[in-house]
Amino acid sequence: MKPFLSTTILRHRRENLKKCSLRGLEQREDMLFLTYPKDPIPFIKKGILLGLDAPPLTNEDRFPLFLIDGTWKYAAVMERQVPQKEKWIHRSLPSHFRTAYPRKQTDCVDPDRGLASVEALFIAYHILGYDTSGLLDHYYWKDDFLTLNSQYLLYSTTSH
Repeated sequence: MKPFLSTTILRHRRENLKKCSLRGLEQREDMLFLTYPKDPIPFIKKGILLGLDAPPLTNEDRFPLFLIDGTWKYAAVMERQVPQKEKWIHRSLPSHFRTAYPRKQTDCVDPDRGLASVEALFIAYHILGYDTSGLLDHYYWKDDFLTLNSQYLLYSTTSH
């Protein structure tokens, strides 16, 4: 397993915490949660900004992750506020992964490709070779997500 580098998550203040897929991860020592627009957005030198239209994340990308957590509408606004956006390493997740989160939003381009934040985080950790233990523990659709993507994920049922 590769050494872990920290993850920063920028969560919109209007994110419904009862529905938030990242709920339960706030106390992890390897993650920093910031609230938008209250907390300043840091520039992370050689930080990876996960998005849709970028080169795919690979296991060679050994830099801190920055994840935006909000509805599609809010996430677009939040991403425009990222400081020095052009200096970040922009990466996407492979498009073959599918979400198990039951979306009702109609404002996203491809609802199947639009992963829940915890799903995106899990896939990123999986690709980077980081320990995924505990990431999906509080995710209601954990089993559906793992089944839906089982052909792309090699995982042990005891570690997830």
